[in-house]
Amino acid sequence: MRSHLARIAAATLAAIAMTLSSLLVGSAATAAPAPAAVRVLYYDASQAAEFVNAVHQGAANWNARVTNVRLERWTSGRPLNIRVYADNNWPRAYVNSLGNGTIYMGRQATAEGHNPPRIAAHELGHILGLPDRRTGICSELMSGSSAGTSCTSAFPNATEINKVNNLFASGALVPAGWRNEAS
Repeated sequence: MRSHLARIAAATLAAIAMTLSSLLVGSAATAAPAPAAVRVLYYDASQAAEFVNAVHQGAANWNARVTNVRLERWTSGRPLNIRVYADNNWPRAYVNSLGNGTIYMGRQATAEGHNPPRIAAHELGHILGLPDRRTGICSELMSGSSAGTSCTSAFPNATEINKVNNLFASGALVPAGWRNEAS
């Protein structure tokens, strides 16, 4: 009888230990937040004429700095998030929602001497959720043309990087129809 009770007690203790172990492992697994998944946005620069390489450079500049979103060249069968065109007006972006919209690489700015990779990275910044800042500070990508034609800085700064990473980590929305002209 004693050995029978000892076996029942041992089995009960083992079951309790397994239950506690699974609860602890389960709570430890849920306690740490999962890293944000990288959102991939596909852009088509095939209609950007002489600005195709500038658009690729602008995308590469963002990819080198942000972690929650990645800009990749669009290929057939993929969703198309960003269309890029060239025209004779001023550069501008039309944002449909965070990560989706249309960019016009306007020749007017390059004719005035503005740097094409900076223009492309700036306009992509709008699609990534950033507004114009017009501070005149060259190290601020979103200061745009206010930094003057001598500014060739085509990389986002730490504040711009953090804002984009936070927007894509939180799934924030840029209002539909938000547009930004004369960037």
